[in-house]
Amino acid sequence: MLKEEIAIKKVLENPKSIFSLLKEDEKKRFMDQHMITICKKNEFIYREGDKPTSFIFLIEGKVKIFKEGIGGREQIIRMTKSLGLIGYRSLLAEELHNGSAVTLEDSLVLSVFSDFFFHTMLKNTEVCKNILKKLAQELGFSNSRTVTLTQKHIRGRLAESILLLKNKYGFENDGISLKAYLSREDIANLSNMTTSNAIRTLSTFAGERVISIDGRKIKILNLAKLQNISKKG
Repeated sequence: MLKEEIAIKKVLENPKSIFSLLKEDEKKRFMDQHMITICKKNEFIYREGDKPTSFIFLIEGKVKIFKEGIGGREQIIRMTKSLGLIGYRSLLAEELHNGSAVTLEDSLVLSVFSDFFFHTMLKNTEVCKNILKKLAQELGFSNSRTVTLTQKHIRGRLAESILLLKNKYGFENDGISLKAYLSREDIANLSNMTTSNAIRTLSTFAGERVISIDGRKIKILNLAKLQNISKKG
């Protein structure tokens, strides 16, 4: 985990961070308007039905956002990586959280007090434009995922989920191993299928030499074929 002073520097100076758009006087006010929390793997950041009380930013780590369906079955609706925003839609809408956020690995979470968010951050034009852009991107993603999860067959859904993980988290240094280690259940919940179907389809992909599997590590051996499976659905 990053030390707090290094973490704050990353938050305020990294061009990929929304807080880098703050003006210098706003950055100074920010210093006593936040809280940093170290979250262990599989720890809840917030739960479905909770009232949002702050603007949440993931400094470091990986997080899944999911909803509980019938019988308590999870449906992963979004994944977040370092320097990503979490739960801000509910804060802006003044609604209860409509999903839960859980860490996929040890993570560093920044909570910005809502008063500073509404009365300082949202008055900064560049920050406001950035948030609107992220909301629009997430709406587009949700629309595409709705079609995918309702119209594609099992193979197409799983192939797209693997590609989603590649696009979100990238590869390890070997250029083929996904930099995300999800359980079979999480992969199933991301792909809207049962865990047993996810396991069988992963094994089929491995048999076809599209991917290889080593525990939770997935390597993409034939990216073009995986993209073709996803496209055909």
